[in-house]
Amino acid sequence: MAPTPAVAAADTEALQAQLAVQGVHTLLVQFTDLHGVAKGKFVPLAQLRSVLLHGAGFSGPSIAGTGLPRTGPRSDYWARGDAGTLQALPWMPGVARIVGDGFVDGAPFEACPRQVLRRAVARLAQRGWTLQVGIEPEFFLLKTVDGRWHPADDADRLDKPSYDLKSLPRQLPFLHQLREALQAAGLDVLQIDHEDAHGQYEVNFAHADVLASADRLMLFKLAAHTLAERHGMVSSMMPKPFADQPGSGMHCHVSLWDGEGPDARCLFDGAADGGTDGGHLSPLGRQFLAGVLLHSAALCALAAPTVNSYKRLTVGESLSGTTWAPAYVAYGPNNRSALLRTLPGRFEWRLPDASANPYLMLAGLVAAGLDGIERALDPGPACEDDLFELPAASRQERGIGVLPQSLAEAVAALRADRVVASALGETLMREFTALKHDEWLAYARHVSDWERQRYAAAF
Repeated sequence: MAPTPAVAAADTEALQAQLAVQGVHTLLVQFTDLHGVAKGKFVPLAQLRSVLLHGAGFSGPSIAGTGLPRTGPRSDYWARGDAGTLQALPWMPGVARIVGDGFVDGAPFEACPRQVLRRAVARLAQRGWTLQVGIEPEFFLLKTVDGRWHPADDADRLDKPSYDLKSLPRQLPFLHQLREALQAAGLDVLQIDHEDAHGQYEVNFAHADVLASADRLMLFKLAAHTLAERHGMVSSMMPKPFADQPGSGMHCHVSLWDGEGPDARCLFDGAADGGTDGGHLSPLGRQFLAGVLLHSAALCALAAPTVNSYKRLTVGESLSGTTWAPAYVAYGPNNRSALLRTLPGRFEWRLPDASANPYLMLAGLVAAGLDGIERALDPGPACEDDLFELPAASRQERGIGVLPQSLAEAVAALRADRVVASALGETLMREFTALKHDEWLAYARHVSDWERQRYAAAF
């Protein structure tokens, strides 16, 4: 494998010495598989230069979604470390994480999710643009009792639990440790709250460029999983664990910028650029938004990638009175019932759920938005109505479409969408759609307790 010349020996020695002073003796070389799950291995700190030049080696066919063979030079998957992601892990003393990009046979591996997002970032960079994204992960704290999942806090039972200041303090030991760990790892935590379901919480941290935001989301997952386990709980990003309660979203606040640093200019700023969406978005921002609306069905497969995701993306009554999840393809100013909620200089993409692979969903978002800009698409009029209450006839008159209502429907839309499929690449498209087809088929063939109770003695 040909090494990259980008890492100088002196720089590597300085990094290694700096980490050693912090007490680091081990690297966690981490990458993300197709499902959005963190994978990796421990490597002695003394191997830092090798990790930066060549990477840590893995068996390619042992990683979900690579499609790599069991023999030959393409059977090895190398996670080549990105020096900019080196960070000591406060919750794992002596260990520093480094994020790896996938390489196979000496070249960037096209089906590595982080490489997919890198390609999207490169398309933006060709225009001198950067995408800033703030990801808002929601998650449940769960436990098992007699083999069944329950909220970890037995007393968390309010009819409308949003912002509950009885349950929230009871989880303070875990939440405080999580906040301290994330802040010590370089994340700017903005707030933590109890969400709208029993045992559900949200952590907000500051926005960053799109690649860094995806990396930080994976760092959050690592911290939340480890710390919850130490408290006898499971941190779950299952989209909808309880049928009568809202599911977990992973909303993304999105803005496009020209340049970097203090002189960067927000290209979505309607107030500065003649915006017509209540002053929220510029004409360029509306074109980007129109592309996201147009490709929303295909984006569903990436942003809501599990069978369970579509239990969240339905409109209906829940414990608290609403699902907070979009079902209709529309946008509107500060409209939380719409797929896209516009705000001054940015929009909130409300489709993604907590199970989404951040690299793939954001790469798809970039491809859809750029298609809207390249074709100068018009999103049409904004919707200020509550779409959960708007009659079906009114939605039809306005041409407001419905998101896919099953994983099978979303995968079919992805296969038919040339723009989003091209952003993923041939290999990842093939592997992703095959795995998701199998997931849907297994679900469709499963006979549940609900079916037996309803039908066993009915006919």
